Amino acid sequence: MAAADQKPLGSGFPAKSEPHEILAGIDLNGKTAIVTGGYSGIGLETTRALVEAGATVIVPVRDPAKAEENLSTIEGDVSTARMDLADLDSVRTFASSVYDSIDTLDLLINNAGIMACPLARVGPGWESQFGVNHMGHFALTKALLPLLEKAQAPRVVALSSVAHKRAGINWDDIQFENSEYQKWVAYAQAKSANALFANALSRRMQGFGGRAFSVHPGGIFTPLQRHLPMEEQVELGWLNEDGTVPPMVAEMFKTPAQGCTTSLWAATSPLLKDMPGVYCEDCDVAQLAGEDSLPFQHCAPHIADDEAAERLWEISENLLAAA
Repeated sequence: MAAADQKPLGSGFPAKSEPHEILAGIDLNGKTAIVTGGYSGIGLETTRALVEAGATVIVPVRDPAKAEENLSTIEGDVSTARMDLADLDSVRTFASSVYDSIDTLDLLINNAGIMACPLARVGPGWESQFGVNHMGHFALTKALLPLLEKAQAPRVVALSSVAHKRAGINWDDIQFENSEYQKWVAYAQAKSANALFANALSRRMQGFGGRAFSVHPGGIFTPLQRHLPMEEQVELGWLNEDGTVPPMVAEMFKTPAQGCTTSLWAATSPLLKDMPGVYCEDCDVAQLAGEDSLPFQHCAPHIADDEAAERLWEISENLLAAA
C-alpha cells in the first residue's frame, strides 16, 4: 500500500449509511465469517447484518451468558465458541475448534477491543490495550490464515480508530515498561498497530487473492466506553453534565448499526478489490491527513507506512514466538 492510495474512491455511501444499504445486492450465502466482539455494540450489528445477508457467522465469546442473550435477537446461522483475546491459550483453543467445524473462512472481522483502560498486563506482560487489541488479533489471524487461504477472495477487516492520530508505535517502549503509562497514548498506539497490521497482512494475502483493510467506525456510544467515568466523558465534550448528549455530538455520532457499516463496506465492496491494506472511514477510503484535516478525520501518514508495518509485523512475530 502506498500513502498515495489513501484517498476517497467516491463510494456513494454517506457516513451514516445503514447496514441494509451497504449490503444491498451482496449475497453472502455459502460464506463463513468470524466476528470478534460480535455480540456487543457495533460487533453485534456486524453479526446481524452478515447473517441477514446469508453468511454463517461464528462469534468468539468471553461472556457466554451475555452472548446468548444478545445473539438471541438474530435469526440465522450464528454460533459461538469461548475465546478471550487476552489469553493466548484461549485464542489457540478457539482456532482449533474452528478447524473442526469449517473448511474455509471468507471473512474475519477483528472487531473486539478495549479503550483507555487503567494500566494492566496480559499474556507475558504485554500492556493490555496493545496485547488485546493488537496481539490477540495477530495471534488469531495467524492461526486462521490457512482457512482464509482456502477461500475465494477472502478479506480481513481490522478495526482501528481515528484515535490513531494521537500516537504511532513507541518502538523503544511498546509495553510502557520504562515510561509513564498514558491510557489514551496506549490506545492510540494499539489503534495504529491495528492499521499497520492490516497493511502488512494484505501483502501476505495477495498471493491467494485475499485483502486486508483497517477501518475507523466513527464515534458511537457502546460498551467500549465502560472504562470512562461520566466526568471524563463530560470533559471530552461527549456528554453534558446532566448525562444528555450535546446536539453537536449527536449530529456527529453514529448509532451502533451505522457504526458497523464501514466494516461491512470494507468486507464486501468490489471497489476495494485493487486497494490492499488501506484505512477506511465513513464507508470509503480515508483521505491522507494534512494540515487542514480536523482531529476526528482522515489517515495519519504513520499508518500508511509500509516499512513501519513490516517492522511491527516482525516485532509481533517475535513477541508471539516468545509468549
